[in-house]
Amino acid sequence: MSITPSDLLHHKKDLNKKIDVEDIDLSEISIDDLVFNKKNYKNYINLMSLLDCVSTCQISDAYNEISRRSGVIRELKPINKLKVWGRITTCKTNSDDWGTSALAIDEANDGDVLFIKTNNSNMSVWGELASTCAKANGVKATIIYGSVRDLDALYYMDYPIFACDYAPNAGSALGLGKINVDVSVGDMTIRPGDFFYGDETGVVIIPQSLFKKVMNQTLAIKIKELGIIDAINNGKTLSQAAGLK
Repeated sequence: MSITPSDLLHHKKDLNKKIDVEDIDLSEISIDDLVFNKKNYKNYINLMSLLDCVSTCQISDAYNEISRRSGVIRELKPINKLKVWGRITTCKTNSDDWGTSALAIDEANDGDVLFIKTNNSNMSVWGELASTCAKANGVKATIIYGSVRDLDALYYMDYPIFACDYAPNAGSALGLGKINVDVSVGDMTIRPGDFFYGDETGVVIIPQSLFKKVMNQTLAIKIKELGIIDAINNGKTLSQAAGLK
């Protein structure tokens, strides 16, 4: 069943209304509900309402409570401070091969984010041209465990970028890397289809198998924190609101 422009306009209007946090229903969601397919209207709206009002901090706390893992890759920092989330298309290449990054754009599903792992930060595998193409192809964001360039353009593009470093020089369009394979970063293994969330504070990656559990725990944490803020606004100290006194 195809999605028409009027369908998209309709669900965007509903998203703008925003569901109260206490009314968000995640009982039937799955990671597939990150993308609107016309059949998942309720789950999509509820999930987007949650993701729009939480942060990497709350999602990381939720993941830690479930798995004793943070999901954080500390080296990755926001380049243009835009919030984004989505399922991951992975890419592994050397820093002298930006061609594999270009090929990965073609392989990514609509609404995915690209996670590109390079062997070092000596050269950039991503910049203005790649961002322009990726956005036009429906990719939501790019995460480069390595270097990017063209910061003069990336800072002002409406396309989220996260990277470890930046460098003005690039390699060649070799296309010798691999796409949609497991990628290791430190003690974390990132698999195609895992969940990515990034904002001004950093990034969090959640295994797709734990997505629903982490989202429900994130909702619980958000509601709890809103209660603490209300208590502080009503005269309690943080230690009192947190139950330390």
